[in-house]
Amino acid sequence: MRGPIDAIIATLNARTSILAAANPIGGRYDRTKSLKHNLNLSAPIMSRFDLFFILVDDCNEVTDYAIARRIVDLHSHMEESVERVYSVEDVQRYMLFARQFKPLISKEAQEFFVEQYKHLRQRDCSGVAKTSWRITVRQLESMIRLSEGMARMYCQDTVQPKHVKEAFRLLNKSIIRVETPDIQFDDEEDQPEAMDEDGDDETPAENGMVNGHGDGPSETSKSKVRLSYEDYKHMANLMIMHIRHEEDKREDGDSLRRSDVVNWYLKEVEGEIETEEELAQKKFLVDKVLDRLIGHDHVILALQRQETEDTESDKSDPFLVVHPNYVIE
Repeated sequence: MRGPIDAIIATLNARTSILAAANPIGGRYDRTKSLKHNLNLSAPIMSRFDLFFILVDDCNEVTDYAIARRIVDLHSHMEESVERVYSVEDVQRYMLFARQFKPLISKEAQEFFVEQYKHLRQRDCSGVAKTSWRITVRQLESMIRLSEGMARMYCQDTVQPKHVKEAFRLLNKSIIRVETPDIQFDDEEDQPEAMDEDGDDETPAENGMVNGHGDGPSETSKSKVRLSYEDYKHMANLMIMHIRHEEDKREDGDSLRRSDVVNWYLKEVEGEIETEEELAQKKFLVDKVLDRLIGHDHVILALQRQETEDTESDKSDPFLVVHPNYVIE
């Protein structure tokens, strides 16, 4: 804390522990977004906290009954019936005693700190697990504070590797992104039956041509197409990076058309395609991902040029550009 004292600028220690709670934007946690975007908090503010725990209010009959029963008991003045192992006074005395310890970090714990921090950094850079924010030295400092707290909790004078291991587990648990649900493409367009696991009959592909935005198979399916969030982000990031790469490479600044992006992606995954039906299914899925990126996520912009005479062609096969403010996660 900095402040003027008789015209003298001084820096004073004002360390404190903060326990904060926040509701997500709109009152409901969006599993498809990171914690930062759900709370609308900046990365510098979030980096000041050591741990984050996300409580998602999922419907569960057993849990809901236990919570409701507990609340009713409290309002019925039945809290005295709850068996307590320690009294409030016992806990207060224990905390007062534990705070007297000033644990020192052992040599083994120091090496363990370095190894665990390297593990967090490598995982963050490789993108194996999605985290709420970038892993920096602040998370290393958090791990040190948590380890020292663990040592105090056990009333020990030395921070041992077991304390570091538990601190790493807590930190690792708090920074992992909440599990995201599958992406559901919700529209009434024709969908190939083979895309749905619940389908009984296979629908042959009528048109195997790759034109960027075809009509797809003729037969319809009432079931909705689902794609895992990880697969959706993987497909989206590949197409986004390709569009940006082509924009940077082209000197005239000309953008790719939608059909160019679709054909490029199908070329990239041609090793996974063996039949004409699989080609139609893969193209159908690419079109759905592009539709969501344009109409729902607003990550990609579909542009039409006013000076173009072929207006119908522009509408069915527009130019695609990535939103300038979008950052690939």
